[in-house]
Amino acid sequence: MKRDARILVVDDKQSFRFMIQGYLEDAGYQVVSVDGGEEALAELERSSFDLILSDMVMPEMDGVTLLRRIRSTLPELPFVLVTAHGSVDSAVAAMKEGADDYLLKPLNWEELLLVVERLLAHSRLRVNYDRILASERDKFSFQNITSSSPLMGVTLAAARQVAASPRTTVALYGESGVGKEVLARAIHNASGQNMVSFVAINCAAIPETLLESELFGHVKGAFTGADRDRDGKCCRAKGGTLFLDEIGDMPLALQPKLLRLLEERVYEKVGSDRQVTADFRVIVATHRDLKECSDQGSFRQDLYHRLNIFPIIIPPLRQRREDIPQLCEQFLGYFRQHQGKPLPGLSQAALDLMVHHDWPGNVRELRNLLEYATIVTTGDLIRPEHIRLLSPGADHEEPESDLISLRLDFSPEEFSLEAVTRRVMAWALNQCENNKSSAARLLKCSRKLFY
Repeated sequence: MKRDARILVVDDKQSFRFMIQGYLEDAGYQVVSVDGGEEALAELERSSFDLILSDMVMPEMDGVTLLRRIRSTLPELPFVLVTAHGSVDSAVAAMKEGADDYLLKPLNWEELLLVVERLLAHSRLRVNYDRILASERDKFSFQNITSSSPLMGVTLAAARQVAASPRTTVALYGESGVGKEVLARAIHNASGQNMVSFVAINCAAIPETLLESELFGHVKGAFTGADRDRDGKCCRAKGGTLFLDEIGDMPLALQPKLLRLLEERVYEKVGSDRQVTADFRVIVATHRDLKECSDQGSFRQDLYHRLNIFPIIIPPLRQRREDIPQLCEQFLGYFRQHQGKPLPGLSQAALDLMVHHDWPGNVRELRNLLEYATIVTTGDLIRPEHIRLLSPGADHEEPESDLISLRLDFSPEEFSLEAVTRRVMAWALNQCENNKSSAARLLKCSRKLFY
């Protein structure tokens, strides 16, 4: 059976070295063998290996010394020590130095193969896991948040500033779909924390009776059905970030416990009186006005002030229309990568429609709309008829009344006769399902003039 892994065998006894090499090659591995530690280090400088199999006792440089040298530059490379002096002490010493496993001479060949296969499989999993983490880190980085909007520029500048203070509580305000969790993850990522220590919980999505247990965990017997101890989100966020989405919907009864967590940096599991240290940053997000909620009595004023240490407002998409072309290109690039097929570009008429849409669902609505368009488009461009906008004048049905209503919003810089004409023509094409003759008739002009 052919295998891709390359194994370096290190042993000062030629007969034993060649015997191991032959057995591993028969199993399908690519093997290089050397007779000492210096030769092994030189071989590692010339090429890469997936696993090291080294004798423990060798002249000049023993296996443990070789292990230390390799761990200083290649800490994740699987390393197996082989010794004829098998004892608990030597095995323990080898593992403490960072060996992944050890084998005793005379070797059991089946055991050798099992150890090699297990360590290589574990190494592949770790590489894939690191690749996924790196991908997530890139996905949720400030560099991946594209914007040319002055309003969004202020938001991003504030987020970068607070990222340097990994224990400061942050409050993100913005309408649904503006990207509050994306910004929270970018702050977490820029703080230098591991991506897996970002733990999110939606306060509006979990029943009030379960939210406390979900947040803090519980001990066995704390309530009916609690048949074992269970850690909550706070435990999982240790050393990272706890993201509380829709904090405005947190029940009043639970808010004092969150306040205590923020003030004293401790919490208790449900059913326990033992305090646990809260070693993480808290980022909250809401589409509500927490000041108004606190004035109305649905949110504690002391908690509001404690959460509002570093508020950041994310502007809705309709207030930063200049970002729409960049966001479209970013989403289309993502769909090209993940849908496994060549995808079309975006026509100017379709882009004009989207730039002047109000986007009540914000960035999330834009992304969903483009994903739909890439699926239904069969040509080389996404056109107005592929865009499902649910605003007046932007759907694909003929107007039901005798009045034609157009909303044309322009900045002073972009306003011109040409821009108005292009916008009206795009609207007419959208109304007539991209039929140019029908669009010309709707505008009461000839097809030639329309062209």
